[in-house]
Amino acid sequence: MDNTDNEYDLLFQNYRDYLKFLNEKLDDLFENQKEYIFCKMGCAKCCKNAQFPFSLIEIQYALYGFSLLPDETKSIIEANLAKVLEQKKNFKGEKFLYTCPYLINDVCSIYEYRGVICRSFGLINKVPEGCNPQVPFCCFEGGNYSNVLDEKTGQLSSKKVKELGLKEEPVGFNVNYEYLTGDTFEEIFDFSFGEKKPMIEWLEN
Repeated sequence: MDNTDNEYDLLFQNYRDYLKFLNEKLDDLFENQKEYIFCKMGCAKCCKNAQFPFSLIEIQYALYGFSLLPDETKSIIEANLAKVLEQKKNFKGEKFLYTCPYLINDVCSIYEYRGVICRSFGLINKVPEGCNPQVPFCCFEGGNYSNVLDEKTGQLSSKKVKELGLKEEPVGFNVNYEYLTGDTFEEIFDFSFGEKKPMIEWLEN
């Protein structure tokens, strides 16, 4: 192990502890809702047409993962990035959505180093009582929770849950990105997420 490896170990030690904790919690939540989860390799709906909020430490970790890739894979990512940056340059609207440049053949090339938003997407996000559940957008495209979606109302159907004989009700969890990258976890695991902005804004510099 060289000095660079040691520096990265020190930089990411506490962040990796946080990711281990987060992954274990998310695994439990996805397991609880497995009757509604249709995530699989090659789907990649969540990797397209989004902004991908990333904090400083998340993008540093992703770039570290990138540095470990074969040169051929790096070249593909760099070409993807150039394409997205060109699209951004010509974009005239307010909210630029794009395909993640790390996506190759609908598979994440830095999966172990992906961001928090990538890890938590796919569950229902808990919202204040009285509000409609915030389901993942893939629900409306045949993805998660689509098996109990009432297409007429655009809401999840308790009737369909019963008709399908599903054991667990579809429920929301506190998987909001701002919460998962908030002060609470910084204090518990003793690290800082740092500034947050869309991934592409980190990569265009």
